[in-house]
Amino acid sequence: MPALFECVINLSTGRREEVERFSEHSGGSLCDVHRDEHHNRSVYTLIAERDQLSADVRRLIEAAMEDLDIREHVGVHPRLGVVDVVPFVALGEQPFEAAVALRDETGAWIAASFQTPVFYYGPLADGSQRTLPEIRQRAFATLAPDVGPPAPHPSRGASAVGARGVLVAWNLWVRGITLDEGRAIARAIRGDVVRALAFPVGEFVQISCNLVEPERVGPADVYDQVAALLPEGAFDHAELVGLVPAALLERVPRERWVELDLSPERTIEAHEGR
Repeated sequence: MPALFECVINLSTGRREEVERFSEHSGGSLCDVHRDEHHNRSVYTLIAERDQLSADVRRLIEAAMEDLDIREHVGVHPRLGVVDVVPFVALGEQPFEAAVALRDETGAWIAASFQTPVFYYGPLADGSQRTLPEIRQRAFATLAPDVGPPAPHPSRGASAVGARGVLVAWNLWVRGITLDEGRAIARAIRGDVVRALAFPVGEFVQISCNLVEPERVGPADVYDQVAALLPEGAFDHAELVGLVPAALLERVPRERWVELDLSPERTIEAHEGR
């Protein structure tokens, strides 16, 4: 098996023409694109060997940095900058330290190339750990950038660049509840391995989840937790963002795959051998 890495770049735009244009800059690493107009956000999943991945990631980031302006951004999702989040994941037998090295190289390049402050998450040089929610809560207040200028760039903002394990980004679309009720549900299911926020998305409330350790708590677990807190008939649909490990499907009964928006075609492994 080749030495593969994944990078899941979150850009602060959901406009179709921009999302499609940036896809053209993603090279052969691009495996999946998800966009959301309410969030005004797009998520690009790239998988490749180290050198190709790094080159394609940089081309995509360069295009976004040159094209987007955070001052023009309107959307329900929190964001630091136009290139908002750039996590690296070591796949297969690759050592986690290799993903950390990619993070540090990419973060230093972003700071130097675009005069944009960068915050690191995952393991830090001093042996501590930092999470993405911590950056969102503390950036520029009680937390200084790890590299780059001390203040946000006027048009590009800042970027969070991380090294992490495989994460499942997954949303539940709910009707007939208020945003406050959605926030109460998000708080109820939130924990060490489940991050959850509630957003207004048109006529729906979206419970947006990051499943940090999906082998411990996966989509079926969260679906059932939320279902127990909702009135009957409130669920509209579930929505997978990006790709999932194939092992996740093996732990979910096949008859629930459609309900949870899962399929073999949307696994990391389905794209590794391209």
